[in-house]
Amino acid sequence: MKKLVIATNNVGKAQEFEKLFGAHGIEILTLADFPEIGEIEETGTTFAENAALKAETVAKQIGQVVIGDDSGLIVDALDGAPGVYSARYAGNQHNDADNNEKLMKELRDVPKSARQARFHCTLAIAFPGEATQFFTGECEGEILALPQGKNGFGYDPLFYLPEFDKSMAEITPDQKNKISHRGKALEKVAKNIDQLLEKIV
Repeated sequence: MKKLVIATNNVGKAQEFEKLFGAHGIEILTLADFPEIGEIEETGTTFAENAALKAETVAKQIGQVVIGDDSGLIVDALDGAPGVYSARYAGNQHNDADNNEKLMKELRDVPKSARQARFHCTLAIAFPGEATQFFTGECEGEILALPQGKNGFGYDPLFYLPEFDKSMAEITPDQKNKISHRGKALEKVAKNIDQLLEKIV
């Protein structure tokens, strides 16, 4: 079975990649399978820089095709924050509950009419010895005053989807994969899947 490495320790993200690549007989590996690599510091100032940094760092070390993902929440009322700092918005501990609590506090006095936001995802696919390719996706929504739902991870319980009248954490995984920022980026990858599969060992 061919293997594809995703430069993440996030189980939720890995499962979303498995939906696409599992159908093509590809086994997904993550950084948990390469403990010797350790934590990759995200020093970029854009989603693309961080995604490439993760993908290219791992690809150089293992000599295989690697996908790096950087995604985050962009809130208009907060001038685009938390943005690239979404995972560590409340500190470097990557704690979803703390991040959500900080977001609610920052938006406490912001009316519903001004709570527009979007999830953004940039995927960087690093090919050893070749130029890195990028695919992006976005999902529009609003930020709720209180979390709703138990599915998903990250900011999903606070991200309201008008077309469903539910939060991202209240819809099914299949629904999420079709409309999410990562799902849309993966949809673009799927259109180039044959080229990618040729390079996966």
